[in-house]
Amino acid sequence: MSTTSPRRRLTAAARREVIEQAAIEVFAQRGYDGASIDEIARRSGVTPPVLYDHFASKQELHRRLLERQLDELLAMWREALAGEEPAAIRIPRALATWVDYIESHPYATRMFFRDATGDAEVQAIHGEVQAKAAAALGVILGREPGAEAIAGGDALALEMAAEVMRAALTGLALWWSEHPEVPREQILAAAINAIWIGFERVQRGEGVRPGGEQLS
Repeated sequence: MSTTSPRRRLTAAARREVIEQAAIEVFAQRGYDGASIDEIARRSGVTPPVLYDHFASKQELHRRLLERQLDELLAMWREALAGEEPAAIRIPRALATWVDYIESHPYATRMFFRDATGDAEVQAIHGEVQAKAAAALGVILGREPGAEAIAGGDALALEMAAEVMRAALTGLALWWSEHPEVPREQILAAAINAIWIGFERVQRGEGVRPGGEQLS
């Protein structure tokens, strides 16, 4: 009589999570065009028909992963920036949390930050998600003291400032993925120097208005 325990069947939610984690790796390694449903299914331990039970197409799966990573990153920013401490504590802390996310999610960040494929529909999805990221970061940034002095202080100005921040951090994340030997502390210092110091000077009243007029 065999004493081997029967293999427990995964719930639909658990199976979906396994598929998503495998897909993140494949998309990051192969790019959208090079990723195949067959390889994602194989790494997930399922057949392609089972994968299609969870996601109707490769494009739908790709969109889901981009939106998932956006949600995770925005939740990270909101949590790290929350609290009553001065911005001089909260913003460097948020950047440290961002560096930790990049370091612990190498596949996810490569997929999220890498330029989109040549496929027009996938490019559109990628652009849509990145635009949501900039808009949401603009709202988060707008809650910071002194944010009203950024390029006029309206919602569009804050979204532009958030896009500068997003683009800088995107470039740094991609650069780090190509230079993994660079230590975390050096990446964090670069992020703080590029992002926080400029914002801190605006909080002190320095900067320029649209048209070049000095604030102080």
